[in-house]
Amino acid sequence: MKKTKMILGLSLVAISGLILVAADHVDAPAVTGNAADITDVYVFQGQTSSNLVFAVNTQGLLSPGATAAATFAENTLIEINIDNTGDNVEDLVIQAIRRGDRMYFFGPVAPGTTGTTSTIKTTAASGSVAISSYGGTAITAEQNGMKFFAGPRDDPFFFDLDQFKTILMGNASGFNNPGTDTFAGTNVLSLIVEVPKTMLGSSSTINIWAESKKK
Repeated sequence: MKKTKMILGLSLVAISGLILVAADHVDAPAVTGNAADITDVYVFQGQTSSNLVFAVNTQGLLSPGATAAATFAENTLIEINIDNTGDNVEDLVIQAIRRGDRMYFFGPVAPGTTGTTSTIKTTAASGSVAISSYGGTAITAEQNGMKFFAGPRDDPFFFDLDQFKTILMGNASGFNNPGTDTFAGTNVLSLIVEVPKTMLGSSSTINIWAESKKK
């Protein structure tokens, strides 16, 4: 099953904060809440200005009780696609897949195939990290100039759903400041990888989207 999010026109030169694409927290029953369910994709500048951080969140709306039991699936590949030529076709991919209690990452590397079918680029292994547990200390790893994380996180997406419904009904003209975070208290499973910009090509602008693909 394929899930896609896209970020267009992301500058590699001047990134001044978090860049967010529309959230997708509710899907068809066969997709919602499992390892193939992508909720958000974020890209932002790392603490080192020469790096970019890619974050893909899955399995939204996890209650604290459900988070402890939530897992990444070994038959589901998460793929970050990077277009650095402006044709909306991936030139590079970063792939992540679970094996046992670790998440393994591959790339950035040119894909074997483009589109909805992928082959794991095992010859381009970039690193791995132990999957963090809910309530435990976050585990990160640094290898080959990259940084990795996989595990549960508080859902960072902020949306006032009740006020949105009020606006749709014509009973309000805009959102409140501050609003009410509908997703407060819910969690996601996150894949995070920090990459030197030099690994992403020489273009000053790249397009990013993420997919989940089942074996």
